[in-house]
Amino acid sequence: MFSNLLRTAFRSLKKNKFFSLLNIIGLGIGMAVFLLIALYVKFERSYEDFIPGKENIYRVKLDSWLNNELVLSTAENYPGVGPALKNELPGVVSYARLYNVGYKNNVIITNKEARPEPVAFKQKHFLYADSAFLPMMGYAMVKGDARTALARPLTAVISEKYAALYFKQEDPIGKTLLLQDDDLNNEPAQVTGVFKDLPENTHLKFDVLFSYATLLGRGSEAPGRYDNGWNRNDMYTFVRLAPGTDVRAMEARLPAIVDKYEPGLKQSGRKEVLGLQPLADIHLQSALAEEPSENGSERTVLFMSAIGLFILVIAWINYINLATARSVERAKEVGVRKVVGAVKGQLIRQFLVEAALVNLCAVVTSLFLVMIALPYFNTLTGITFTYTSLYQSWFWVTLLLLWTVGSLLSGLYPSLVLSSFKPITVLKGKLQHSRRGILLRQGLVVTQFAASVVLIGGTLIIYRQLNYMMHLDLGMNIDQVMVMERPAIAPDNTEAYNRSIDVFRAELKKIPAVTGITASLTIPGKQREFKALVKRMGSTGRDSVVIRANSMDYDFLATFKMKLIAGRNFSPEFPGEEDNAVIVTESTARLLGFKEPAEIVGTVVSIPAFDDVPKTVVGVVNDYHQVSLKQTIAPGLFGFSKYGGEMYSVRIRMENLAQTIASVRKAWTTAFAGNPFDYFFLDEYFNQQYSNERKFGKLFTTFAILGIVIGCLGLLGLSAYTASQRIKEIGIRKILGASVTDITTMLSRDFLKLVLIAIVIAIPVTWFIMNTWLHAFAYRITIGWWVFVAAGSIASLIALATVSSQAIKAAITNPVKSLRAE
Repeated sequence: MFSNLLRTAFRSLKKNKFFSLLNIIGLGIGMAVFLLIALYVKFERSYEDFIPGKENIYRVKLDSWLNNELVLSTAENYPGVGPALKNELPGVVSYARLYNVGYKNNVIITNKEARPEPVAFKQKHFLYADSAFLPMMGYAMVKGDARTALARPLTAVISEKYAALYFKQEDPIGKTLLLQDDDLNNEPAQVTGVFKDLPENTHLKFDVLFSYATLLGRGSEAPGRYDNGWNRNDMYTFVRLAPGTDVRAMEARLPAIVDKYEPGLKQSGRKEVLGLQPLADIHLQSALAEEPSENGSERTVLFMSAIGLFILVIAWINYINLATARSVERAKEVGVRKVVGAVKGQLIRQFLVEAALVNLCAVVTSLFLVMIALPYFNTLTGITFTYTSLYQSWFWVTLLLLWTVGSLLSGLYPSLVLSSFKPITVLKGKLQHSRRGILLRQGLVVTQFAASVVLIGGTLIIYRQLNYMMHLDLGMNIDQVMVMERPAIAPDNTEAYNRSIDVFRAELKKIPAVTGITASLTIPGKQREFKALVKRMGSTGRDSVVIRANSMDYDFLATFKMKLIAGRNFSPEFPGEEDNAVIVTESTARLLGFKEPAEIVGTVVSIPAFDDVPKTVVGVVNDYHQVSLKQTIAPGLFGFSKYGGEMYSVRIRMENLAQTIASVRKAWTTAFAGNPFDYFFLDEYFNQQYSNERKFGKLFTTFAILGIVIGCLGLLGLSAYTASQRIKEIGIRKILGASVTDITTMLSRDFLKLVLIAIVIAIPVTWFIMNTWLHAFAYRITIGWWVFVAAGSIASLIALATVSSQAIKAAITNPVKSLRAE
């Protein structure tokens, strides 16, 4: 019985090759898009899945308030938080602290014993970690014991990759690595373990861990700095809770713990709130200051999921449309089958088998397309998907569901329509398309092209916003600026260190292409939060405000082309004064109560973070964007530092770039011998903050184009079928004098009406969706009316081109051929 149904289905597909091919290609592309998006969504939601018991692990976050205003929300907190939570809360099984020195400092780790010469690498993915960290996270160890590997001071564990880089084929256990950083630390550590390279789907990316006990052994630091102090909030703290712990009840006890360990907060007008973030939620739902790496976006994942489902539905709509449109053509087949004894159930099974066969061919096609597209998809997403990703059980379950659900959804309605024809009416040739069926098909076409308009409009808006962010005046010029971090290997003698910086500046000034050199604590785009509490001396207004702090030397404003609005710049003409002087931005002047920037010049302020010695405001500069346009401009303040800058910025001319970089390299090695030369361009570095948005834009555009292609395939099939049904009418009109243009217009008119309806429906939908997306940006474009005009015009032109191709083909057909049977 089934074999007979299958043979009949094959014959039907073979008989209608054009429409069968359109269905298979359309469904295949739709399924391929859905599968690729499913790969992306699955990966984004799989972060930390490899960690056993991840549901019981939480990160402690910190919100800092001043005068009832949230001034800082950060992933870091105090060293004393972990021990306090373990002591105060019975549900805390263990805690682990991490100090992200790889991000904060310039760190070089060297195998001095390597031959023929030492092996040194600049380490950005480097952390100090408590001994409980490895057991808590359950990282797989290749060598060593996770429970004891970081228990002692001056011990280290490294990844498989770096074990091979540092030690080649040798066993690294027991070998020594030397850490040197720009805080003048110079510490040898014994390798006590090697861990398996971390997968991509983790927010904590590191290659080297030094024991946290190493920090505890630093005698020069303030008492309690790394052990149980509550004065520096620069540690990540993770806690493992006992299974079944009531997390909300535990969070309710955190304010009392803060009050106990920071009793002076209330008197200072400050408030600090600790919170618990589930480990699994960090990647998609956290966007705090001091994140260890750039996180993903829950909103992007939801958008992409919706697009994937949208495009799949468009493909299924195509099948339903073509199948029901061709119902009259297949009516006689149904009539004959019913006359010879076929019942409705048998006919439904027949048409469902046809749908299943088409969907099976589409599934195979989609799998082939996914394999071809995978390298390009990797480039779009920045994620490395391999062909082994397609062998996972969930992927094949998804394929099976696509085939099953697709067969039912796309085949059930057409099979019910076709099997319901009355044989007497059909065989008398009186069957016509029902009005309900026509309205359904028109509704489906409208849905398809409304989706296309939404996709086109969304693409235009996304790229306008990206272009706006990347070209908006930041308040400083960051183009043609190369940046280097200060050297990690430096003399511990202050005078010798300062001389090396002077040598670097002098060597750079000899390079004709170098037009500016400056040093600062931080640079635009760096996510580190240097914030200082600033109090205006003698003020009767607000006691203190929180200001983003930076340092600069004499050449900062000129190098970055900032504007001095009032007062003066730091200058060597005022020796001895600059140590107690600051320059502020316009918004800082306003925040401190001055209507005009010039009024603040000469004002004395107190800044506890800057040794609490009164500072005089000597100048005001324009506001500038320290971080991306997702955030509003923060008020800023600069202290003077000629030699204390952590970032060296060099403005260059771009002609003969390779030669200029070689000259800068030579200046670096002359001044800072033994330090690897590493640089980046500031504009590229700053724009990395938009990597998620750019990735989303590329994905959205790619899949929007594919969605439109699928919609056009359906429209192509419908227009071809409509033209074939009216071929005799066209022949008569041509004999009576109708031109090709007249016939093309006649056949295209009805479809264009549907497209116009789709545009009207799509406009408010596009506005709502994209306006929601834009609200994530503090600085954003407005959605102008022209976007909808452009999106509608593009959709109309695409539809017109698709329909006209078939209309023209029908219009130029010789009428003798179509009428000779009459």
